[in-house]
Amino acid sequence: MNRDEKASIISELSGSFGKSKFAVVADYCGLTVSQLQNIRIELRKCDAEIRVAKNTFLKRAVADTPSSCLIEDFSGTTAVILAYSDPVGPAKVVANFAGDNEKFVIRSAVLEGERITADGLQALSKLPSREVLLGQLLSVMNAVPTGLVRVLSGVPRTFLYALQAIGDKKSASDN
Repeated sequence: MNRDEKASIISELSGSFGKSKFAVVADYCGLTVSQLQNIRIELRKCDAEIRVAKNTFLKRAVADTPSSCLIEDFSGTTAVILAYSDPVGPAKVVANFAGDNEKFVIRSAVLEGERITADGLQALSKLPSREVLLGQLLSVMNAVPTGLVRVLSGVPRTFLYALQAIGDKKSASDN
């Protein structure tokens, strides 16, 4: 591999790290190609990818990006999972894959520039998806005006009930 090819790989990796919102560093030693292909397919569904590269390339690529805190984790057999949109979906895929394959070991992760541990990744994977969270937010936002309308309509309704009771009492006394 000549110098231009190496520079091209590093710049491509750097671009991927630069636009990713979530990155995971894992050790994949002992996994088969078909197992790696399975996680690759699942990650593609979540707008994420898994990359395997030399540690020196990864260290140079991540140097000037928000994921630069991952440099110390690039040793041994390293796979990097990069997510470009919602981090919850890829976190679920990675956590499930790590649970099913004991040879896949999560070293660390970074979420929008903040380093998180493997336990933090597990907690992130237990969150509901973005669509579910937005639905819950909309239901809460809808409940506030609905409750306000009920409270405000309760005052005239109570007044109307009082007038009705007075009218019924007068009509009963007239008979």
